[in-house]
Amino acid sequence: MYDNNNQTTELSGQSTDRQIARREFLQATMTASATTLALGAPQSLTAASPHGGMAEIAARKIAPKADTCILLWMAGGMAAPDTFNPQRYFPFEVGIPVEKIISTFPAIDTVVDNIKITSGLENIAKIMDRGTLIRSHVLPDLGHILHSRHQYHWHTGYVPPQTVAAPHLGAWMAKLLGPNNPAIPAFIDIGQRLEGVGEKEELKAFHTAGFLGSEYGPFVLPFPQNAIQSVKPPKGMTPARFEKRNKHFRELIKRSPQAEFASDYHQESLIRSMENAYRLLSSKERSAFDLTLEPEESYKNYDTGRFGQGCLLARRLTEAGARFIEVTTEYVPFVSWDTHENGHTTVAKMKKEIDRPIAQLILDLEERGLLDRTLVIVASEFSRDMMIEGVPGSNARDQSRAKTDVLKELKHYGQHRHFTGSSSVLMFGGGIKKGHLYGETRNERPLMVTQNPITLPDLHATIFHAMGIAPDAGFDIEERPFYATRDGKGKPHMELFA
Repeated sequence: MYDNNNQTTELSGQSTDRQIARREFLQATMTASATTLALGAPQSLTAASPHGGMAEIAARKIAPKADTCILLWMAGGMAAPDTFNPQRYFPFEVGIPVEKIISTFPAIDTVVDNIKITSGLENIAKIMDRGTLIRSHVLPDLGHILHSRHQYHWHTGYVPPQTVAAPHLGAWMAKLLGPNNPAIPAFIDIGQRLEGVGEKEELKAFHTAGFLGSEYGPFVLPFPQNAIQSVKPPKGMTPARFEKRNKHFRELIKRSPQAEFASDYHQESLIRSMENAYRLLSSKERSAFDLTLEPEESYKNYDTGRFGQGCLLARRLTEAGARFIEVTTEYVPFVSWDTHENGHTTVAKMKKEIDRPIAQLILDLEERGLLDRTLVIVASEFSRDMMIEGVPGSNARDQSRAKTDVLKELKHYGQHRHFTGSSSVLMFGGGIKKGHLYGETRNERPLMVTQNPITLPDLHATIFHAMGIAPDAGFDIEERPFYATRDGKGKPHMELFA
């Protein structure tokens, strides 16, 4: 579901605007769900199924090591050499040869002797003894439209286009594991707007449950500080009137023109998703969405902006029983981690947004006894590797840059060009080893993996294994199998587990 209410609330505090926004929210819910059904869901599903068309494929049982998964998504391409894989460093200086520089931040020590990361991540450095740092995540090069395709690929495990809509990683968990708490949405996405940020249709494409059905899709909260507004009935709404409105809305869905394009299963799934929403709006657990209830000192530890607030909301929702939570720095083209220019300056800013909240989230989960049963992942769609795009051997958009072999301006100082040969992933909790370094890369450009490569299917298999899901779990769709990992062949890297 997409929460238009959050955008309106930032612009106006008037109750009338809130009511209008809520109507828009309900309309957006119907439209997004119907679009998923009409465009992304298969029209004919395997007949033998208790759900009216989708037959589950038998998979081996795995004892879960975690009950909740939190994905902290560094949207836009987080450069490993400037974050978690420090290399040869030179400070900015006009005239310095580009080839001399790999990292634009110096390395710093962490609490683990053999692990160094880069400056600006001092708080994360203090918690590296709680988790594993992977430096050998390898991704394919998917062509020129990299962000849309790579984000879809990373979140679903499948390269677009597919003959059916591939479910998001969180949707698989919502479907196969069910909710930890029936009152709390099993799959919650925090921080990403789906309108007004560019590439909106591409972003929407992987923010769905795909063929699994609307009830397993994400509850989207673009503005975490306003999350409580998304789970409150309109002001002045009596319980009886609220129940009556809910019944009317269910009838409206049944009569919707889009319903004719959806299978019975997906129409029923849409109704169940609305029943889940009604249950949430009627529950005491909705207080978990209210950041104003957090003690002031605790709130300040997270308050570095929307991402930090999202990490706090993720902690509160983990306590309340969410199954899968994604918190993103938000993908907007050429913003945040999408550092095609001003790379160093922008990454320094991004580090201030993520460093303290990520560390605080791990410490808070640990203090509450939740870290061991919560798998926390820090990842991005790929890395970056070049001061000036086009130097050497790339197809530069600006050919004049390709001829530049020395730094002339600060905006060229940073990691700019997309790089898929290696990227870094952090993992905490969920049975993952503590204080562990996994994988290596070359220490000269290009930083290709030289030890323990871990592909996306294998990384997903490792994540699913921690959650108790076999990589070959899946469903028969249109008389063909569709698995949680590509072709069911993902292999968990068991050496990552304690």
